Amino acid sequence: MARTLTFLGIESSCDDTAAAIVRHGDDGTQILASIVSGQTELHAAFGGVVPEIAARAHAEKLDLCVEQALEQAQLGLTDLDGIAVTAGPGLIGGVMSGVMCAKGIAAGTGLPLVGVNHLAGHALTPRLTDGMAFPYLMLLVSGGHCQFLIAHGSEEFTRLGGTIDDAPGEAFDKTAKLLALPQPGGPNVETEAEGGNPKAYAFPRPLLDRPGCDMSFSGLKTALLRTRDEVVAQHGGLPRAIRRDICASFQAAVTDVLVKKSRRALTEYMDLAPSAPGFAVAGGVAANRAIRAGLESVATEFGATFVAPPLRLCTDNAAMIAWAGLERFRLGHRDGMDLVARPRWPLDRKAAPLLGSGKKGAKA
Repeated sequence: MARTLTFLGIESSCDDTAAAIVRHGDDGTQILASIVSGQTELHAAFGGVVPEIAARAHAEKLDLCVEQALEQAQLGLTDLDGIAVTAGPGLIGGVMSGVMCAKGIAAGTGLPLVGVNHLAGHALTPRLTDGMAFPYLMLLVSGGHCQFLIAHGSEEFTRLGGTIDDAPGEAFDKTAKLLALPQPGGPNVETEAEGGNPKAYAFPRPLLDRPGCDMSFSGLKTALLRTRDEVVAQHGGLPRAIRRDICASFQAAVTDVLVKKSRRALTEYMDLAPSAPGFAVAGGVAANRAIRAGLESVATEFGATFVAPPLRLCTDNAAMIAWAGLERFRLGHRDGMDLVARPRWPLDRKAAPLLGSGKKGAKA
């Protein structure tokens, strides 16, 4: 009989300050509380996240988010079995804020501390929401990352491929900025695309002519910039109808790349002959309905169960961190006061770096 565990999760890797409480035992898994405090208004004037502003906001809000999560769950610190915190990868100032907050709580209560890889939080979300069995194929697609992973266990991942430049979420944000749409870019580009013609512009589908599962989105962004400039020169501005067509065509190009690369990744994954094939998607871009629909159709082709978490668990949140920490804890992992914040932390440490490497290790 598995011991029931209740974990506090803390997340601060980018511009969402989050705290959550997750409980797991023989009766299943419950998200008892989930608090997310966004920073959209703080960064709106800059067209993107400013790391220094984000770190300062995290430091101001973390304790309040933890307090709100405990209140929502109707628990006290003494009711917890451990604390899980994002220790990387991410904007280092934000990650440090979360790690220091978690250390303070652990020091004051004596509770075990577990550092969590933010990417593992996303990759393990299908187990939190649907109890998906290992091994499964995961497409992690967000503002900073895009990679296909086979999850063999809660700490064992094989990367099949990923983006060699921009992540899709970054491309969505840059597209929004180029088209004078507000941030965050993803939801606003998707809204505009709903009223547009996805075949209006023949944007490129990079790397589809090459084997493997690697992807590229920077050329797509450049093509969109050129198209925008041509439209502005021709019309003396950017008419709303044309902007909608550009958004729809851009979204269609991203969807095509992800769908076709997913087909290749599923082919490799199915070679493992999993007893219960599963294909999951997580990360902020997984909230895009058109992309979800395309990925689900590919999973059906291969007879794999498709799992896309609820939208609130696609974007950064602390419930996934609490769950990932709980899984690590069950494997016997604990961290001390020497836990460090890491700007880089690849899940597959044996794979060659996708985006280059430096003194602090591989970026992804």
